[in-house]
Amino acid sequence: MLLKACINGARRREEHPRLPLSPDEQARAAADAVRAGANAIHAHVRNANGDESLDERDVALLVAAMRASCPATPIGVSTGAWILPDPALRARTIAQWTTLPDFASVNFSEEGAAEVARILLAAGVAVEAGLTEARDAALFVASGLAPACLRVLLEPQSQDLATALAAVNAMEAALAALPLPRLLHGFDATAWPLFDEAALRGYDARIGLEDTLVLRDGARAADTAELVRAVVRR
Repeated sequence: MLLKACINGARRREEHPRLPLSPDEQARAAADAVRAGANAIHAHVRNANGDESLDERDVALLVAAMRASCPATPIGVSTGAWILPDPALRARTIAQWTTLPDFASVNFSEEGAAEVARILLAAGVAVEAGLTEARDAALFVASGLAPACLRVLLEPQSQDLATALAAVNAMEAALAALPLPRLLHGFDATAWPLFDEAALRGYDARIGLEDTLVLRDGARAADTAELVRAVVRR
């Protein structure tokens, strides 16, 4: 099982005092997570104000800092449409990246996802296809990009576990013919139950402050590294 650490997501510092935002903070959080047992890092790039960014300079600063802190670990970033809502502008901005992450997540629920994925693949960046429901899975299959992608992210959005699992099963039905690795994860109320489900299914998984701020017992986690350690111990 690949264990990915998702160190910040779209969360704000107000949600957790140790949420890493700057390149140095994110690099330290990544290194701590790797020492705790994570095999890969997923991060959301931030600018100097702490806002999410896809700007080439901000991406370069983060990737360089992370490569210095954990050089042997694959580093991935988000390309979420909420960061730059205009699909054409988002694609042009990503095409300008010069310091490249190892992989990037592309959400197939978003307009322009296939074009973003093509730009990344052409630049040599591996693509994780983010899927939230069966429709996303169908769009991904129809894009013809699956053979070139790194893995599928199964990311049901519902906070109700039964509804989330039904979405996962519907996505799996749409993906039945694809041999790509699966990574399953939840958010907040479903983070820990879907982590366990990923283990039961033999899928890759992830944990970190993007997905949950608390340990299994409901106590606030000190940081992503503590969440990773809790997983490794179990």
